[in-house]
Amino acid sequence: MSRSLSAPEPSLLRGRALVTGGTSGLGLEFARALAARGLALVLVARDEQRLAKTADQLRWRYGVEVETIAADLAVRDDVEAVAARLRDTDVPVDVLVNNAGHGVHTPLLTEDLTEIHRAMDVMVRAVLVLGNAAGRAMVDRGHGVIINVASVAGRIPMGAYSAIKTWVDTYSESLSLELAGTGVHAMSLLPGWVRTEFHERARIRTSAIPGFLWLEADRVVADALVAVERGKVRTVPSKRFGVLAFLAAHAPRPVVRRVTALIKGGRS
Repeated sequence: MSRSLSAPEPSLLRGRALVTGGTSGLGLEFARALAARGLALVLVARDEQRLAKTADQLRWRYGVEVETIAADLAVRDDVEAVAARLRDTDVPVDVLVNNAGHGVHTPLLTEDLTEIHRAMDVMVRAVLVLGNAAGRAMVDRGHGVIINVASVAGRIPMGAYSAIKTWVDTYSESLSLELAGTGVHAMSLLPGWVRTEFHERARIRTSAIPGFLWLEADRVVADALVAVERGKVRTVPSKRFGVLAFLAAHAPRPVVRRVTALIKGGRS
């Protein structure tokens, strides 16, 4: 009796990926990992020279097509230019990685809210607008992936940054519910402390952070892409941060606030 073999399911990660903040840190690691899988790339970042250099390196190493968009996601016209690229039906984007972001150190009671406003433009408004543009276009085609980079920091009360990343995580889960049954998948990534340029740029003193808590960016991205293929809606790379995220979510809030105060004291 003959046995029919069904064709393997196509990978969710295929076609073309747009990565915001794609020239450094986790964004660059996402670009490398997706290019290694054969995806064409659209890199979005502010620095045109760095964009061009990164694009050349990725083309040479992986042999994939790489577009670049110089954009400041705190500027509404620039966000709209990226959204227009996501809506393009002639050369569609199949994977969106909402990664761009930066640290926020301004106290919530500061007199000047400029830094917090900018952070919200980049990590809230831009994530919403780009997720909307990508999601609508992907639904029309019946497939696609949206990865929103949140943070384990969103589980603890560390100020404006934590509040923003809490929004990203909740937004991403809400988006996944709206996308159910469309062939489009949304997932939030909650990394912990990752060895990238992020902390230096954010002026975070890292000497007080124990060495065993640090993760390598390539490991974080590899875990994230495996989680996408498994259909997860949320992923926390590494068992250690999975445990910490669980405790932060389920421990008594007075305990969480006390521990957070100690962490903040060690980083000041």
